[in-house]
Amino acid sequence: MKMLGLVGSPRKGGNTDMLVGRVLEGCSVNGHTTEKIYLYDYTIKPCLDCRACKTGGTCVLEDGMRGLYPRLQTADVIVFGTPLYWYGPAGQMKMLIDRMRPFIENGKLGGKKAVIVVPSEEGPSACRPLVQMLKKSFDYLGLGYGGGVLATAYEKGEVSQEDLKKAYELGESL
Repeated sequence: MKMLGLVGSPRKGGNTDMLVGRVLEGCSVNGHTTEKIYLYDYTIKPCLDCRACKTGGTCVLEDGMRGLYPRLQTADVIVFGTPLYWYGPAGQMKMLIDRMRPFIENGKLGGKKAVIVVPSEEGPSACRPLVQMLKKSFDYLGLGYGGGVLATAYEKGEVSQEDLKKAYELGESL
């Protein structure tokens, strides 16, 4: 199986990156191939709501999503890693999700799984609105929910060993 980890934080080596990395490490133990993508390395323009993807199946915008669409499509499991920003995802993650609209029409994510990793200064209970938003988005896209890790962490490297272990075990279970 192919596992795709999306890091929606601008901080490489930070808590989100560490958690996504541990999920992917757990996946690789079972022989799965893994790839990690840093969304802030890509220019992702905001959706124009032109609805061309609804009728033609592709997005009219020419940006970093052109390289991400095939990776999303070929992955069996997608790890959505984002810090909690104002009870929602980081900006790049939100723009990526907004731009996944073509997959609703073409159904090419149907039957695949999505997992969530979210570090938050306020802890897991603060993540509820984000988790609800992501689960609804996954349903809309035809993605099954494969679990998640909601960690308490803010400063770079502050994520606990216990939460890193949970992330690894989540990866192993996929």
